[in-house]
Amino acid sequence: QVQLVESGGGSVHTGGSLRLSCTGSGGIFSRYTIGWFRQAPGKEREFVALIAWAARRIYYADSVKGRFTISRDDTENSSSLQMNSLKSEDTGVYYCAAALTYGLRTDDYRDWGQGTQVTVSA
Repeated sequence: QVQLVESGGGSVHTGGSLRLSCTGSGGIFSRYTIGWFRQAPGKEREFVALIAWAARRIYYADSVKGRFTISRDDTENSSSLQMNSLKSEDTGVYYCAAALTYGLRTDDYRDWGQGTQVTVSA
């Protein structure tokens, strides 16, 4: 089991950028696939991006492809999500999650952070 803490959320205008970070503890971080998900008010939590262990596989939701970049630094037990060209529809609570397998569904991930709010306004 790994404990995850997100940081870096905030409020930006449309077209702006934010960098989210996820720091893990209590487990061997390098073994985990790290996924980023988001949840807008009144909507289900949705997949944003994932990076498999050793960065063997990286995958993005179509809605963020070309704008978001996921990375990891296993020496720091961390993952980052660089978000550029933000749109109002990117608003939501962003969560990082860890899985010992690979998947795009929330059920594929056992360990979750508390989330960090991202608000994009015109």
